Amino acid sequence: MDKKDFLFELGVEEIPAAYIAGAIKTIKDHFESNLKKANLDYNELQIFSTPRRFAIKILSLQTQQKDEIIERTGPTKEMAYDIDGNLTNAALGFLHGAGAEQKDIIIKQTPKGDKIAIRKEIEGKSATLILKNLTIESIAEIQFQKSMKWGSSKLSFARPIRWILVLFGNDIIDLEFEGIKSGNITYGNRFQNLDNVVEINSIEEYEEKLSGVFVIPNREERKKIIIKQMDELFKNSDEKVIENNKLLETVTDLVEYPTAVIADFDKKYLGLPKKVVTSTLSEHQKYFSISRKNGDLSNKFVFVSNGNPRYSNLIKQGNEKVITARLEDAEFFYKEDTVQSLQTFVPKLSEVTFQQKLGSVLEKTERIKQISKFICDELKLEGDVIKYSLQGAHLCKADLVTLMLGEKEFSKLQGYIGHQYALISGEKKQTALVIEEHYQNGDNEMSLAGSVVAIADKIDTICGIIGVDMIPTGSKDPFGLRRAANGVVQIIFNNNFEINIYKLIDRSFKLLESKLDKSENNKDVVYDFFKQRVNWLLKQKQIDYDIIDSVMHIDHSNIPDIIHRAEALQELKKQEDFIKLVLGFKRVSNIIADMKDTSDVKRKILQEEMERILYEKYLDLQRSIKELLPDKNYKKILEKLVEYGSTIDKFFDEVLVNVEDVEIKQNRYNVLFCIRELFLQVADLSKLVVDGGNNKN
Repeated sequence: MDKKDFLFELGVEEIPAAYIAGAIKTIKDHFESNLKKANLDYNELQIFSTPRRFAIKILSLQTQQKDEIIERTGPTKEMAYDIDGNLTNAALGFLHGAGAEQKDIIIKQTPKGDKIAIRKEIEGKSATLILKNLTIESIAEIQFQKSMKWGSSKLSFARPIRWILVLFGNDIIDLEFEGIKSGNITYGNRFQNLDNVVEINSIEEYEEKLSGVFVIPNREERKKIIIKQMDELFKNSDEKVIENNKLLETVTDLVEYPTAVIADFDKKYLGLPKKVVTSTLSEHQKYFSISRKNGDLSNKFVFVSNGNPRYSNLIKQGNEKVITARLEDAEFFYKEDTVQSLQTFVPKLSEVTFQQKLGSVLEKTERIKQISKFICDELKLEGDVIKYSLQGAHLCKADLVTLMLGEKEFSKLQGYIGHQYALISGEKKQTALVIEEHYQNGDNEMSLAGSVVAIADKIDTICGIIGVDMIPTGSKDPFGLRRAANGVVQIIFNNNFEINIYKLIDRSFKLLESKLDKSENNKDVVYDFFKQRVNWLLKQKQIDYDIIDSVMHIDHSNIPDIIHRAEALQELKKQEDFIKLVLGFKRVSNIIADMKDTSDVKRKILQEEMERILYEKYLDLQRSIKELLPDKNYKKILEKLVEYGSTIDKFFDEVLVNVEDVEIKQNRYNVLFCIRELFLQVADLSKLVVDGGNNKN
């Protein structure tokens, strides 16, 4: 069967970098899935993208669908014809459903007798026709966060569409979309010519011809060029580009023909906090920061130009002017802010609303302080940690009303700015660190005081927002409550904080009492919300779903405890002796599953030797677990349970539980009930999925 290459390029005005990956993925997925449905084989599918184009190339694509023979079998011959040889309603219904006529009927022999059938040959469609439809459909499939309409177009798209190139082999596939007709024309980089027309006569020359007009359509190749150029700029230097993968990905989608250029700014701006400078460079201008070997920031930076490389020096001057203006603003904010202490900003938080019903950020700060004190008391933390926690809690939101953050220029630096200003104000470094750390979620190492205030801030937000009925639903979570709660459980686990999460929630709701109408009702919602987050953390720890089920019945208010319990089970799960124990426990649970009434075990009527041994060893096990549980030595506890498992197995081998004597049977049930309750203090082993059978006794 003949095969040809296929090329489709959609030309647009410059698309925002953040939109490009989603758009090209939509096109790729659309072609992949629909070519599969159409049974059109190909060797390889390649994608290309720049700010001005989305393209897809398919190598060695079938030019024609294969002819297909469809055979359908209907009712038996006896049911298909009446006495006079006419078709019955059953036969007519079959023909109608198959889109066939009486002349198409054949008789097919089957194991169940002769049946009527139809056999149709469907001629394969031309790939050209299929590709034409897929191309038009793929454009309509693309969705953006924000779209626009232009001219008389009814299409909503991120930016206006300017051209459509569609080739199958060397032939143009004729189509029209929103008044734009397809062709074999694309466009080169605008710095050469605003109307830089390029004619593609064969698909093989696509990349080469575009490269000749300063366009590198292969995104990965563009990224490699940027990396190589930046490395070469500092090849024999004691300076280097500060790695920033997120910025690299963005810049790759901002240019069609990259040229990395070194520029610089006045050294006086190095007196600003480091992240103020690097944020100005990367967040605002998409420039790469440079550091010296000793880690100090350099006054140089690298920008990636999309302009004519011959005029890089002129472009450099323009970029230096822009960054100077930005840094001048930052320096002004910094100098104005630091003429006063960070403490003086705290009262101004009364002018900032946290949430309409929950009051100002100053009120939130007071709650954070009180929750922090509660956490410190519950954990019996040392005096210095308490001091730094409370001082940090008092100052943690102060930077929100500084000029640096208030002007929205550096809003992503909240916490960091507070940290720097606190140090300038003469605060202890431990207190200053708390201000930055309290926004973290336990992904990095944190101080004890920072961990305390981070938990307090997040708990107040979660209880407050859910308390006013703004409960996250589906993908809607405007206050980031799931992330905040994930942070709480992660930080608690990281620090092995033995704190009751329910008591913490209760304390937070108590502080919010005057703000909430239905606080008691929504407290249960927060309990359940954190149960889900504990489940999330267990999954993050690669704990199997059945082990999670086996420990979640236990009071999960102690987060480190439930995690350590699950991890100990995970470690033992595959061991043969443990599998036997699980099977034995399932037998125990199955036998007493319908048991309603229990009573104390009567030793006098323990008739069989093995049931006496079972009970005596149960009492020994009970004493051991009682001693081991306070230390949470779950590995040792599970070893004890595994050891007892052989006794359970032997009991079931030698003793019949369901005897006719009702009193003896009930007593044996009572023994098994005691065993199950003891095991449940550790985990519900009946929830575990292991290989083996369920035996009944």
